[in-house]
Amino acid sequence: MIQKTDISEEIELKLDENRWKQLKADHQMAVSELLDPYLENRSRHMKDPVLDFLFEYYAFRPAHLSRWSPGIGVVLEYRDPADLPELSELTVRDHTARLNPDLFPEKRIRSLSWILSLLRKSGNKKPFFGCFGMHEWAMVYRAEEVRHDQIPLRLSDEEIAEFVESRPLLCTHFDAFRFFTDKAIPLNRHNLNRDNFEEMEQPGCVHTNMDLYKWAFKLYPWISSEVIREAFFNAVETRKVDMQASPYDATEFGLKPIKIETEAGRAEYLERQIKIYENSQPVRERVIEGYEKVLRTVG
Repeated sequence: MIQKTDISEEIELKLDENRWKQLKADHQMAVSELLDPYLENRSRHMKDPVLDFLFEYYAFRPAHLSRWSPGIGVVLEYRDPADLPELSELTVRDHTARLNPDLFPEKRIRSLSWILSLLRKSGNKKPFFGCFGMHEWAMVYRAEEVRHDQIPLRLSDEEIAEFVESRPLLCTHFDAFRFFTDKAIPLNRHNLNRDNFEEMEQPGCVHTNMDLYKWAFKLYPWISSEVIREAFFNAVETRKVDMQASPYDATEFGLKPIKIETEAGRAEYLERQIKIYENSQPVRERVIEGYEKVLRTVG
């Protein structure tokens, strides 16, 4: 049973015990279907270019992803407090539990406001789809060392260099640009840095859409785990395309190359990139709603 109760200025959602336990179980099952095989393979020192990246580049571990939180503004009814989610931010009273807004760190409010502004501004821009995923190529262009040396390249160094030099680099995402090789940096049309990060972000960028996962988990446990999970699965599918369009040969991981060095490959990449943008829009909206709700409650 779900009820709404008016608490202060926010409408709190009340979940009976059966309902929130089912939500928790659904979350853990959905995450486990992906994580259990991954963790088993990792225990055997097997690499995964998609999930390894998401858990290494983004500092949110598999154990964190598996935890369930209802998010702020949700009241959980319970009989036994031992059954409640293990969240230190929960306040328990009269067989109900909720995340206590008074426990939200005040020093984080400013950064949350900046992130919310970034999500809104970048989401409202016209998407740009002309980069063709060449950032991964720029990261190995005339490099002395290859970043992902556990995965073979499917082209020679000279073939990679020839293709990079044949087309403009149009990256708009600083956190990808900062991994460009020194020789690739001046080839990019945009001079990207921390100061113009917010100005350059745009919703067609695959890395910007992967970052929705980062912005979601940064709000844990104040945002619901369902939103974090949705952003994570979106990031997984996006990273697959990212690796498929790269100069790496990830075929052994079930990732068929998207050969952007060909006209057909660029057409395929464009189609996939547009689909990522479309799938990411509702994820972005839910993350924004989560930030707005927290800031209304604690700000």
